[in-house]
Amino acid sequence: MLKFNKLPLWLAAENISPDVKNLIPTTEVFGPTEVSVASVCDRGIGASQGLVNGLQEIDKLKSQVQDVHVPLEVFDYIDQGRNPQLYTKDCIEKALTKNEQVKGKIDAYRKFKANMLVELTRVFPHELAKYRAIRGDE
Repeated sequence: MLKFNKLPLWLAAENISPDVKNLIPTTEVFGPTEVSVASVCDRGIGASQGLVNGLQEIDKLKSQVQDVHVPLEVFDYIDQGRNPQLYTKDCIEKALTKNEQVKGKIDAYRKFKANMLVELTRVFPHELAKYRAIRGDE
């Protein structure tokens, strides 16, 4: 598991996530507002203070995830509206597929070597006996 500043990545994300979630309703206040100056000022000041406090809290927590490197493909997943956690799943599936392909190639080379030794033994029995004696394969 990746660790940054002695905290696991998932734990650091959990510490920041609630603060980010709390900022969303605060920032929505700055969207459509009532025309009344008094209500806008009251809501705006409270929302501004909440936004400032939330951003200060995130700033305090940034040192826990400062060295996190996110692959650019994760942002592509987000841009496509896909769950970024699917990126890890897809990477593991690709690695398993590649692993199976490589394992198949290794098995094919082992069979080739065995068949080649059988044929070489049939065609060149004395030379292969010397070869095996040198290698210690007898």
